[in-house]
Amino acid sequence: MNRNELKKIMPHRDPMLLLDEATRIEENKGIAKYEVRGDEFFLQGHFPGNPIVPGVIQCEMMAQSCAVLFESEGGFTPLFTGIKECKFRRPVKPGDVLEIHAEITKAKPPFYFAKARVLVDGALASQAEISFALVDTDV
Repeated sequence: MNRNELKKIMPHRDPMLLLDEATRIEENKGIAKYEVRGDEFFLQGHFPGNPIVPGVIQCEMMAQSCAVLFESEGGFTPLFTGIKECKFRRPVKPGDVLEIHAEITKAKPPFYFAKARVLVDGALASQAEISFALVDTDV
């Protein structure tokens, strides 16, 4: 899925749509990509002369990669309910192409649990366990 296709299944819009593309590889697994261009809003001031993608933005990228896996759950919005075991292994900088792996590990509707990780050039940059609630979009 490209950005236009992602907009059909996700509520996120610019500047908060933080994926360039995504592919479901199994029912509960997917891979997304994002190229850090250097002009993103979250790099302004973080840090001048040494821009680094904030950890919270990496968490949002992981969450959005998981949200793609809820494509078949039309009419619902996945809301972040928790994050744990979050670790940052290396800085993410402009020019990096992020490969974000997401996997739904458990479901107790409306709650879902996932693991995600961000790789840059095959090296682990960050990882987390994330939980969501699927909430009726019309509420």
